[in-house]
Amino acid sequence: MAVKSLLKYCTDLPRISLKPKQEIITEKSVSNRLYVLHQGVLEVHRGDEAISMVTEPGAVFGEMSVLLAIPHTANVRAVTASSVYVVDNASTYLGQHPEFLLPIAQILASRLRNSTTYLVDLKKQFKDQTDHFAMVDEVLESMAHEQMGDFTPDEDLPIDP
Repeated sequence: MAVKSLLKYCTDLPRISLKPKQEIITEKSVSNRLYVLHQGVLEVHRGDEAISMVTEPGAVFGEMSVLLAIPHTANVRAVTASSVYVVDNASTYLGQHPEFLLPIAQILASRLRNSTTYLVDLKKQFKDQTDHFAMVDEVLESMAHEQMGDFTPDEDLPIDP
């Protein structure tokens, strides 16, 4: 799996230890860093909403911010004593170490597949609804045809009443 394969590229990277509740990524900040979980449990949350608990060594954090050149979109903090590999100046590092990109691309593709599968399931469940679940069609269509272009973080999108 891509998550585990990323670890083989981390052996020469610096590793830091985290205490429980220690935050390594702050939403809306810019760090140009990637983090790869070595061991422990990390929590991803956006605002007050927990998104996921991550326990699998090799999981990567901060990649969206680095790859899209945008501020971080979530907070990441240790739940237990943990350690992570750190890639400082990640945009330059990735240019110099392209082998690091394939596992990250595979991880991102897996996340996209999971999100798309979830949206398709929602669409099937609520196909007879006439309320806001109709927007799932629009989201799926957008995801299916999205090409490289300007990225607009969600907080900058216009509000559609």
